[in-house]
Amino acid sequence: MTPEDLRTGFGRFMTGVTVVTARDGSGAPVGFTANSFTSVSLDPPLLLVCPGRFLSSFAAFERCSHFAVNVLAEGQEDVSNTFAGYKGDRFARVPHGINADGVPVIDEAVAQFSCRTEQVIPAGDHIILVGHVMDIAQRDAPGLGYVGGRYFSLGLERDTGAAGFCGAIIERDGHVLMQTTAQGMQPVLVEDAAPGAQRARLADGLAALGITAEIDQVYSAFTQRGTGRRFTYYLARTAQQAVPEGMVWVPITALPTLAFASAPVGQMMARFALEARTGTFALYLGDAEAGDIHTLS
Repeated sequence: MTPEDLRTGFGRFMTGVTVVTARDGSGAPVGFTANSFTSVSLDPPLLLVCPGRFLSSFAAFERCSHFAVNVLAEGQEDVSNTFAGYKGDRFARVPHGINADGVPVIDEAVAQFSCRTEQVIPAGDHIILVGHVMDIAQRDAPGLGYVGGRYFSLGLERDTGAAGFCGAIIERDGHVLMQTTAQGMQPVLVEDAAPGAQRARLADGLAALGITAEIDQVYSAFTQRGTGRRFTYYLARTAQQAVPEGMVWVPITALPTLAFASAPVGQMMARFALEARTGTFALYLGDAEAGDIHTLS
């Protein structure tokens, strides 16, 4: 077992996303993104987070008397990314307030736990920071999820659950698996006759075609005007090299040059080719002509 094996295994556990905040010895606000957040006890009210020793703010969290855990909402991917990697003034980029203990809390989070430090326990390359929850502010909204190195948004994905067709943009080593049709290329598509549990039925449909893939987030969902047919496409990954008859591996860089089965599919794949350069993908919700983009990862 290698550290990468362990990291990948841990990453298969779906979690929420939090930003943990405090103040350092000089009173400056500090914060980091964490999915290592766990409820511990209701009586007394305890929770824990696990700051890593690699954090530039590690000493502040190791010594803090108070901290806050902010559970991020669907759509707050930018907040997570800021506290995960931005090197400048993170709080200048993110709307926030101050709680009764003087600790910054993130605006629009679905929950803000204000804590007094109860215990600090060394644990390998992290510490276990146990907090006594002194107060909680919360709102009824979907939370932001994370698994396999990518964000997911259950609330947005539920909006795509209408019956119609579902497909997968299946990636492998910089290539995408495409079906060849009389109208042009398209990602792998299967008919989906019933609402609900769409991800499972897509996996079954791909398996029936001889494709084994790990299905990730919804990438695009749109209704075809005139017919009212609903199309939902997921991102997916596979290690499979052999492809079923009528399908080919296409380099992502070649996608803008292809002829596609329909204009909406062509627009979707052009966006995918662009976003694949940075690995920052978004979810499209709308119809074949117009819709909204929601950043996901």
